[in-house]
Amino acid sequence: MDSSLEKYFSLLRSSQLFKGIRADELAPMLACLSVRERMYRKGEYICRSGDALSSVAMVLDGCVHVQRQDYWGNQSILAVVESGELFADSYACSGEPIAVDAVAVKNSAVMFVDVGRITNVCGSSCDYHHKLIRNLLSVVASKNRALTAKIQHMEQRTTRGKLMSYLSEQSRKSGGPFFEIPLSRQQLADYLAVDRSAMSSELGKLKGEGVIDFDRNRFKLL
Repeated sequence: MDSSLEKYFSLLRSSQLFKGIRADELAPMLACLSVRERMYRKGEYICRSGDALSSVAMVLDGCVHVQRQDYWGNQSILAVVESGELFADSYACSGEPIAVDAVAVKNSAVMFVDVGRITNVCGSSCDYHHKLIRNLLSVVASKNRALTAKIQHMEQRTTRGKLMSYLSEQSRKSGGPFFEIPLSRQQLADYLAVDRSAMSSELGKLKGEGVIDFDRNRFKLL
């Protein structure tokens, strides 16, 4: 195991993938899984559409966007992946080539775990292995719920409807009317597949009508 990972032990134990793993299990488990860490500069691609993947990836530090670009260069953000969260897990588990791009939007540290080492119990029959398999299934299920939420935003017919659906979901996740979103205005427009100017105009109208208040990425539902 790479000794540089030790500084991320607290993050790893709080992540969904390593939920329930004891502190004394973590180091031998990471060694058994032969994890590897790699640094990416802002704007650098971690994987591109068409790549064949055998590892799930976890962001240790920084932020990664999972996105898709069409033939004409129009970009859509499918997911925002922050510290402690996984990406590429569904493709690594299925063995299908990835159909999206993953790019670091900040200088980022990413850990890779061979999915075969997760799903195939080692000869030592480590107790933590069964926990890890259950946790991976839980991560995949959570991703499906997140995709369902995005579909609900996209089903709205207007820019206002998409914005209110998204902001309502962020409020629910934060547990109150105050929250901060992890997206710039252009990134939010890409995520909701709307025109940035029209979206900014709609945000201004919602603020003027007393429906919402915001300062940069900090929002309040009124």
